[in-house]
Amino acid sequence: MTRVVAKFGGTSVGSVERIRHSAGLIAAAVADGETLAVVVSAMSGETDRLLGLAGEFGAALGDEETDVALAAGEQVSAALMALALREHGLQARSFLGWQAPVFTDGPPGAARIAGMDSVAFETAMDAGIVPVLAGYQGVAENGRLRTLGRGGTDLSAAALAAALGARCDIYTDVDGVFTTDPRIEPKAMRIDAISHDEMLELAAQGAKVLQPRSVEFAKARDVRMRVLSSFLDAGASKGTEIVAVGDIAERRIVSGVAYARDQARLALLGASGKSDMARQAFEALASAEVGVDMIVQAQARTPGSVNLEFSVAHRDLDRAQTALEAALPNAQLSSETGLAKVSVVGAGLRQRADVARSLFGVLGESGIVVKVLATSEIKISALIENDAVERAVRALHAAYGLDQG
Repeated sequence: MTRVVAKFGGTSVGSVERIRHSAGLIAAAVADGETLAVVVSAMSGETDRLLGLAGEFGAALGDEETDVALAAGEQVSAALMALALREHGLQARSFLGWQAPVFTDGPPGAARIAGMDSVAFETAMDAGIVPVLAGYQGVAENGRLRTLGRGGTDLSAAALAAALGARCDIYTDVDGVFTTDPRIEPKAMRIDAISHDEMLELAAQGAKVLQPRSVEFAKARDVRMRVLSSFLDAGASKGTEIVAVGDIAERRIVSGVAYARDQARLALLGASGKSDMARQAFEALASAEVGVDMIVQAQARTPGSVNLEFSVAHRDLDRAQTALEAALPNAQLSSETGLAKVSVVGAGLRQRADVARSLFGVLGESGIVVKVLATSEIKISALIENDAVERAVRALHAAYGLDQG
C-alpha cells in the first residue's frame, strides 16, 4: 500500500465545511488503498489573531510564551480534523508536536526540525488509524514548545514524509504550481512536473505555493511531493509533481516567473577593496536576522575601492540600516525603496547564456528599468520599480513561451 502524508493548509481547514470537505478527500484516498498520515495548519487567519493577542501583552515572535499561544491554532485544527474523519467512518487520532515527538533546535518562532520519532505514527497506521499531526510545532531540548516560522506546516509534512518513507501531498487552494501568478497573467499554465531545485527557487523568489525550507528538506531526503487543490472533488485535482530533476522527461528553458513586491536596495559605497567590509556587513545583517538577496559587488570609480549592493525586504530595511551603521560607522550607506523583484526560473538556464540578454531586451521594450541584476545556475532576478511588476511578469511570461502549454 502507498504511504502518503497529506498536508492541509489554512484555507483547506478554514471552516467546518472546509474541514469536512478535506476529510472527504482523505477518506477517498484511503478507499483507493493509500495509507495516510495527515498534517494540518491553523485555520486561516488564526495565527495572526493569536499573535495579535500575544502582542496585547507586549510579547512578539521570539518569545517562548508566544510560541505556546501560536501552537494552539494547529492543535484545534488537528482535533477537528480527527473528528471530521470519524464522521467518514475512519479511526483517527490527533498528535501534537511534543507527542510525536518532533525534535527542534533554534530559537522560538523560527526553530528547525532536528529529528522526528515516527514510531507512534507507524503504530497508528498499522492499526488502521489515521494520525493527524498538528503542524508548525515541535519540542526543544529543554522540553519547551517551539514553532517553525511562517509556512512551517509544510516543513512538518516534509519531515514526517521523510521519516515514514512516504510521498508528501500538499493540499492548498490552487490546483498545483503555475508558470506565474494567474491573478496577474490569466494565461498562466499549470506545470505537470517541476524539479526540487526549480520549486525551491520559485518559492524563494516570491511564489507562495510552498515554503522554501520544506522543498529544501524534501530534496535533501529525496521526498516526492505533489501540490493539489483541496477545493476540488476527490480525483479532480491534477496538481503538480515535485521530483528529482532527472525524473522530468522534458524540461523547458524557463519553468516559471516569480515576483516579490516591497523590496529595498542598500548600497555600501566606496569602501576599500582590501577591507573585510562585506564580511562585517553580512555578519551584522545575519545577527539582526535580516535576509539578504541579489548581492552585487563592483569596482567603484575611486581606484582601490568597491561598491557593495544588495536587496532586502522593505519591512527589514530599518533593522538592516541600524545593524550596518553600528557595524560600519565610517561606511557610506544609501538606500532606495519602492522596488520589486521579478525572477525567471528554469533548469534549462544552465545551458543558455543568452537568457539574461533577452530578459534585458524584453524589459527594455516594456520601458522597465533594471536597477540590479543577479543570477544563479537556474535563476535570473531583476530589481525594478514596484509599479512595473505586472507589466514585467506578463512580458516575461510571453517572451519565454510559458503561455503556449
